[in-house]
Amino acid sequence: MPRHVLFPGRHHLLTRFQARYLADLLGGWLADDAGDPIHVAGDATVVWAVTSANHQNTRRNPIAAHRREAAIEQFSWREGLHSLVVPVVDVAPTDRFAEITLKNVRHATGRELTPDDTVVACSTPAVAALYRALGFRVAPVEQGEVTAPATPWQLLDRLAAGDDTWRRDAHPASVDVVDRYGLAEHVRMLAADPVVSGEGSLTDTRDYRTYSTSFEHAARRKWAQARPYVRPGRIVDVGCATGGMLELAAAEPGLAESDLFGIEVARHLFEECEHKKAQGAFANPNTFFHQRNVLAGRVFPDRTVDTTMTFALTHEIYSYGDGAADLRSFAATLAAHTAPGGVWINSDVCGPAEPDRPVRLRFHDGDVRTPAVDLTTVAARAHLDALPPGSRVAQFAQDFHGPFDYEVVDERTVQLSLRDAMEFLETMSYTDNWLSEMHETFCHFGWDDWVRLADSVGLTVDPRSGPWRNDWMVEHVFDPAAALTTPDGRALDWPDTHLLLVAGAPHEG
Repeated sequence: MPRHVLFPGRHHLLTRFQARYLADLLGGWLADDAGDPIHVAGDATVVWAVTSANHQNTRRNPIAAHRREAAIEQFSWREGLHSLVVPVVDVAPTDRFAEITLKNVRHATGRELTPDDTVVACSTPAVAALYRALGFRVAPVEQGEVTAPATPWQLLDRLAAGDDTWRRDAHPASVDVVDRYGLAEHVRMLAADPVVSGEGSLTDTRDYRTYSTSFEHAARRKWAQARPYVRPGRIVDVGCATGGMLELAAAEPGLAESDLFGIEVARHLFEECEHKKAQGAFANPNTFFHQRNVLAGRVFPDRTVDTTMTFALTHEIYSYGDGAADLRSFAATLAAHTAPGGVWINSDVCGPAEPDRPVRLRFHDGDVRTPAVDLTTVAARAHLDALPPGSRVAQFAQDFHGPFDYEVVDERTVQLSLRDAMEFLETMSYTDNWLSEMHETFCHFGWDDWVRLADSVGLTVDPRSGPWRNDWMVEHVFDPAAALTTPDGRALDWPDTHLLLVAGAPHEG
């Protein structure tokens, strides 16, 4: 007679139906999905396998595993169940998912769940099939009911939509945990996020290993750029990536009394920040991280932040959000939370001063008529790396998510606007993250646009800040690829590529 009921699932919300179903299952009143009666031992243990336990703050997994476990423990106490809770980390789709879950249970509890002593309670047909293939009997839970009881995901969707009828079908244990920890507002905020995917990322094609490495290597240079303008007090790094800038700030004796906050929207990067903090990477103990999208709502009260840093972030807000409108909303949010005399330090790419000026790119190698291919059908990086810069033009035009127009002059030359020329040149070498970078627009705002934006939200631009040209890119990227000329062939200097914007809030009085 089976002594275990394995109940795999994300378990974000528990339901009243689940309580009745488990009571009937343990009482011997139910049948499996083949119609055969199920009889389990009177002291059977319910093993709750909480899947995606390492995911939180995403639309797919909005509630942290420890909150889910708290609800399960309360549910079990209220219903008189003997339960064990086993966290199972998220894995890519695999036919071995059932085996992985069983191994997690064995490692966590020492119990070997076998088809002879375990019934699996599962309402997801594809998952149930994996256990059935291993010889387990399956109790179909909601899937086997003609009354179509509300599933946990349906209740979560109602909660996210602001429909309080979720409370009617949710078990009191889940209602209690949601209310005590204010999770309803959190779930609704994540569901309404205008930018971030269901996996907690800006784009599902980004390689976060190379992305993280790039940010870590650049952190010292970025901190040196920002440090002269940093005001002690509450210091916030929005888009902090893996926390490299705050690691340097935390080591500064002059900022020892400051509170440091890292705000990161991408789940992969936020988790690395938390990992580094657990390892003691931040000398200042008052270093904190939050996974939030500032566009979805304010993180800090008005007039409470002394320094806000944004590095390589604002072009992503423009690219993944609603363009200039979201960029202005972002700037207004930062201006509102800036304390009197506080400062916003923004370092990012910058569009050319004459974006619409017609220019020509004369490539040293490649053929601009080379046709584009569907990169999802080939080894993208290897294909791109085999193409000289001139042969990537059509590929860029196909994959780039913004407007990009060019005219073929000859096999080595295209005519286009200065903005489009720089969009291509600044992005063409990102072959390891090509499809991700094709979402991003680098040349949306010139320096004058930034000055107007800062002024519109009540901030004053420090005259020491301004646009600048990255001469390393000129030497290593632009010059080796092409020459920039007027339509009649006169040579042109490369324009500004980056900016340092320092904008301050007025002092009181």
